[in-house]
Amino acid sequence: MSEQINTADLYDERGEELESLAIQFHNLGGHTHFSGPARTIRCLEDNALVKSVLGTPGEGAVLVIDGQGSLRTALMGDMIADSAVENGWAGVIINGAIRDREAIARLPLGVKALGSNPRKSAKTGAGELDVELVIDGVRIRPGAMIYSDPDGILLER
Repeated sequence: MSEQINTADLYDERGEELESLAIQFHNLGGHTHFSGPARTIRCLEDNALVKSVLGTPGEGAVLVIDGQGSLRTALMGDMIADSAVENGWAGVIINGAIRDREAIARLPLGVKALGSNPRKSAKTGAGELDVELVIDGVRIRPGAMIYSDPDGILLER
């Protein structure tokens, strides 16, 4: 489990070294505080790449998935989230939806998403791994430290 970091205190200490994601993501996982180096995926309504990556050793990283804000299908369900826990991921931030919300809330994993939808996504493997993302005007580079708690999400510039 990653050290519990308070984002408000961290911002007070480091200020403009950090970027804040203003999107009001929901805390949906069992851990409300999580941090780690970012890994990234860009995909739209297809979670095959998400499943594949979360099935590999996470080593305390946070997977940021840019699902382009789509709530039409879920990009992660309880089985994929369980795999993330087993593989040592600190958390998952999804600019999109999850499913199996109650089961995910019981897992020792940080999860933030825009909401939930029971509909499954496609499984073709479409998407890009470890690319720079821009979500809500904020650049998210693979390897940059990311910090999340109930107040929000901070990233190293």
